[in-house]
Amino acid sequence: MATLKDIAQIAKVSTATVSRLVNSDPTLSVSDETRKKVMGIVSELNYKSTKRNRDKSNSKKEFHHIGLILTNTEEDEVNDPYFMSLRMGIERVCEQYRMKIRSIQTIGNSDFSGSEIRSLDGLIIVGTVDVKELKRIYFETNNIVFVDYEPDDSSVDVVISDLEKATQQILNHLFELGHRQIVYLGGRTVVKGIHNQEQKEKEDVRKTVFENVMKEKNLYKKDCVLVGEWGPNGGYKLMQELIRRRQLPSAIVVASDPMALGAFRALHQAGIKVPEDISVFSFDDIDSAGYLNPALSSVKIHSFEMGKTAVKLMYDRLKGRELPLKIVLPTELVHRESVTSKKE
Repeated sequence: MATLKDIAQIAKVSTATVSRLVNSDPTLSVSDETRKKVMGIVSELNYKSTKRNRDKSNSKKEFHHIGLILTNTEEDEVNDPYFMSLRMGIERVCEQYRMKIRSIQTIGNSDFSGSEIRSLDGLIIVGTVDVKELKRIYFETNNIVFVDYEPDDSSVDVVISDLEKATQQILNHLFELGHRQIVYLGGRTVVKGIHNQEQKEKEDVRKTVFENVMKEKNLYKKDCVLVGEWGPNGGYKLMQELIRRRQLPSAIVVASDPMALGAFRALHQAGIKVPEDISVFSFDDIDSAGYLNPALSSVKIHSFEMGKTAVKLMYDRLKGRELPLKIVLPTELVHRESVTSKKE
């Protein structure tokens, strides 16, 4: 069995440095290169620190300390209740599973502390964070759960909703009602680095499915997909652009309810009636969707349950599960007055 001394000799650092690294000493100051090198050797030699062994065997440990990393600010949560519901689902059940959220950090915040999260037992990530960059900071454990995003890393847990099936169901419903000219309005999704640098753009599954289904039906046109900013303002601007073309489709699929709110405003200002002139189907089913005039048809996404499920996965990880899991929660279509049959 490998010892601290063995690791220190290979890494060319002191035994004390190795000891403090494997025991997650938050006061230790070493370069990321050294930290990564040492922990790589630790993993390669399958070394188990006495601290981790004690933690696993110590049934009297009252609480695990976890971190919550968000990609959305408080203002974003106000504009889109979907994200607030996700976070509340996480926070509500942590104590039930004997966890405490010791750190809540937002991507792009100048106060973001990498050293603070290294000492935590696990991380729950809400949103599109670059997993490779995250692991350069938090690499001593795979106790990581992503919510609302599936990164290109098979070692972490994932909780997402079945947006693929939901998009197919929306289109099938619109086809049954006689709609053929259908436009998609969506937002641009960017994978962010720890300090909010945009790493790459991620294709939204709703957009991908929409394009594929429309192509299969020989109904796809390049200008039937409009992508802009998320939120009411983004939906408003995209709808204005669509109206300026003077060739309105009979139906639109909108990627989120807040975007649909903006689209509704643009339609109202232009004197275009929903659903008489154009049908609208959206995603999220936020509380206000049912109170619009007309009430908005939307896909119900169980965001609160997504947050709860993330905590359950973290609990299993902390109990020793090593096999990564991907949980896909079902959705349901909520039919309201914003969609009707296409007029002949």
